[in-house]
Amino acid sequence: MSVVIIGGGISGLALAHGLRSRGTGVTLLEAGPRLGGYIQSRSRDGFLTEAGPNSFVDREPTLRTLAASLGIEGRIRTADPAAKRRYVYSRGKIRVVPTSPPALLKSDVVPLGAKLRMMGELFTRRGPDGEESLADFGRRHVGRTATAVLVDAMQTGIYAGDVEALSVGAIFPKVVELERKHRSLVLGMVRSQAEARKALPPGEGAPRPSGQVASFDGGLQVLVDALAWSLGPVARTGVKVVGLRREGTGWRLAAEEHGQQAELAAEKVVLAVPAYVAAQLLRPLDEKLATRVEAIPYAPVAVVHLGFSPGSVPPQDGFGFLVPTAERRRVLGVIHASATFPWRAEGGRVLYTCMVGGAKRPDLVELDEAALVALAREELRELAGVSAEPVFTEVFIWKRGIPQYNVGHLARMDAIDEGVARLPGLYVTGNAYKGVGLTDCIRNAQALAETLTR
Repeated sequence: MSVVIIGGGISGLALAHGLRSRGTGVTLLEAGPRLGGYIQSRSRDGFLTEAGPNSFVDREPTLRTLAASLGIEGRIRTADPAAKRRYVYSRGKIRVVPTSPPALLKSDVVPLGAKLRMMGELFTRRGPDGEESLADFGRRHVGRTATAVLVDAMQTGIYAGDVEALSVGAIFPKVVELERKHRSLVLGMVRSQAEARKALPPGEGAPRPSGQVASFDGGLQVLVDALAWSLGPVARTGVKVVGLRREGTGWRLAAEEHGQQAELAAEKVVLAVPAYVAAQLLRPLDEKLATRVEAIPYAPVAVVHLGFSPGSVPPQDGFGFLVPTAERRRVLGVIHASATFPWRAEGGRVLYTCMVGGAKRPDLVELDEAALVALAREELRELAGVSAEPVFTEVFIWKRGIPQYNVGHLARMDAIDEGVARLPGLYVTGNAYKGVGLTDCIRNAQALAETLTR
């Protein structure tokens, strides 16, 4: 069997690796000059920065197993223990996010009335059938204030989206399942932990921790480079696929490579490209399917790195802070990059990563790099008291950054799955469909590799 994968981001790379490890002939075609998609780590002037994803949660074996197969598991680095502390900017102040009910009682993250409402989660009713927005789900369980502060901040750190539009079932399916089984999320978590303790081998008194923030010692680029090295000439850059057509029981691809026209044949084809690119290739095959794929929206995001000399700014504490929409600020959040991963800044330097834009403020991503740096500096000064002149700046702008799983996404995915099934030998994968995270993409790619080689 021969498989052609279109797209050299993490989904395409992981799929190609999974197929080759199963002895399947594969060719990966990437239109751009490099592999890795949004993943790009840069080292300059004593700072290590990320263009897109900043880290991953080392909770399940998916990514670590892949790293082990590539010989780079030993390069995984977990975050500093201080990164377990998370903050949110609320009511004009950076406040710690409590991690337990007793901590919530002592916390000032929300007013007393909101805390009492959160305590009432034990008596929450089940939600309606069908898709529901994250905001509606949150208000039912923890109330309006906690939803506007904590729930909105949580989704901002992952999706940079609109809490009123995101589908809770699409972005947090396990949480919805917890509600369906136990009604109350608190009761569900207590019962789940009790079940986990019962399942432990004798002598072990507590379940494993939920996961640690992690990366690689040279940034996430280490994973991309290892995948690219393992694939060798199988992965080709500078090859843009411009057309697909059925030929017998297989497929023929029209491509442009360095100004030359070419055609390739394949038994199976996988579109591992962003949804808007996949839609262009699907349109001549199935107009309705292409329209559904193209309808998946993306939130624009700008990543602004600011580096400072040792001792010139207040000490960083914790992973960073998120900013709910209700605060009407111009940053989505700030990562304390050098506190989370001290090896990302040499010699006591300090690195902040500011996220700008998102679904609610797409206009900010239209600013040029100089304006984005000025914006980030102003926000850092007003929110965190960082007034020093940065010695390092770097900006990455993603006009189509993070796919948005808004209400209707689950129904859209059912229709997309049905449409793709009507095109035998054609498949789609990537962060636009069933998980935006790095681990989600790898897990889905591995599952597809298994499907293709059955």
